[in-house]
Amino acid sequence: MILYQKIMKDNEILKSERLILRPFSIEDIEDVYEYAKDDRVTEFLTWQSHNNISETEQVVKEFYMNEPGIYAIELKEEEKCIGCIDLRVDIQNNKGSFGYVMNHSYWNKGYMSEALNLLLNFAFTELELNRIESTYYSGNDASGRVMQKCGMKYEGTGLQELRVFGTYHDVVHYAILKQNR
Repeated sequence: MILYQKIMKDNEILKSERLILRPFSIEDIEDVYEYAKDDRVTEFLTWQSHNNISETEQVVKEFYMNEPGIYAIELKEEEKCIGCIDLRVDIQNNKGSFGYVMNHSYWNKGYMSEALNLLLNFAFTELELNRIESTYYSGNDASGRVMQKCGMKYEGTGLQELRVFGTYHDVVHYAILKQNR
């Protein structure tokens, strides 16, 4: 784990044409609250919309700023945090998984695909992982399209696999192998 953490620390800023993936800071709290309070954004997440900015501040300080592999998605031209993407490494199996969220105002502009491609390239080249996988709840087809655009393949659907806030969700599984990237 130490080696992975060092590599992640050494690569805590990833850049593409329009985006910077970087560590969160206190200055991101208002931007995060802007999307975290939006029910359209949180509809398919495991956490509910934030009711006030102090809730967002707590999450940013205690979770986003303290966990390795959690990146703020910054839109270069606006110098604004428009979302979050994270990479969770399973060392024993040499694989990773990810999750993401983005401000509704920036949907359907290719930003999440761009952010995911950055993360996948980092995971396969720098961390030398063999497999990256992720899931989304059935009905959140936009998330599936992002994964498909980045070369991930459908692996199956777990019927009523998760119960979130009392509701069972079918969970769609996608993955990509290093050899297919």
